Amino acid sequence: MARQKDAQTTGRTARLVVLAENDVDWNAAQLLADHLQVEAVCGGQKAEGADLVLRMNEDGLALVGGELVLRGDFTRMLPRLRIGNLQRELLVRAAKVKKPEGIPTAVDATAGLGEDALLLAAAGFSVRLYEYDPVIAALLKDTLRRALEIPELAPIVGRMEVREENSLTALPQMTESPDVILLDPMFPERQKSALIKKKFQLLQQLESPCAEEDALVHAAMEAHPRKIVIKRPLKGPNLAGIKPSHSLKGKAIRYDCLVLPR
Repeated sequence: MARQKDAQTTGRTARLVVLAENDVDWNAAQLLADHLQVEAVCGGQKAEGADLVLRMNEDGLALVGGELVLRGDFTRMLPRLRIGNLQRELLVRAAKVKKPEGIPTAVDATAGLGEDALLLAAAGFSVRLYEYDPVIAALLKDTLRRALEIPELAPIVGRMEVREENSLTALPQMTESPDVILLDPMFPERQKSALIKKKFQLLQQLESPCAEEDALVHAAMEAHPRKIVIKRPLKGPNLAGIKPSHSLKGKAIRYDCLVLPR
């Protein structure tokens, strides 16, 4: 049973435990709890005093907080991955690069649950996903694991690689420049929006809104990509005050594209 990290060490105020609903998942639950340095409980044991529970069962890994349950599921993305629909996706259009050398490469520097990265992988990119929060990274890895068992998703997910690292430090250390870097930080103005999806209420108990937007953009620039694509609220300010080369706008969001000389 692992020691609970204090809030100063994790930056997380919510108390978290890992729950294995069945004995068959107990070893995996203990390994995950050790990695997260939190407590593991099994079966009928109660996660008393826990604000959040990472629940492990035959359906996969889920984050539970009160009545909210968050589990990654790429199957619901399948209609968007059909060729005709995929080419109309704003992100796919924004990330398009001319005459890539071999397989185009992309980095999702703020991966979250990986849905944007899935679109890029479906469009033919080899995608590296950076997620620094270990709980979200665990959910993401479990989502990819389950997707590999689905024939329609397996070849797409096979082009996705998860790194449990902070992109602020990882991007400047990249030895090969990617074609595209995607940035989608969480912002306070999006937190306060009445339109925010309930599932992100759980994520926001783990990750704080981005307070280092200048550093994030400059870290991406230091990786020397051909293009940086920034996901923004439709009427939100430019990230770090940098004017984009061009933007693609939807009903609620826009993608600002910074095209860089190489």
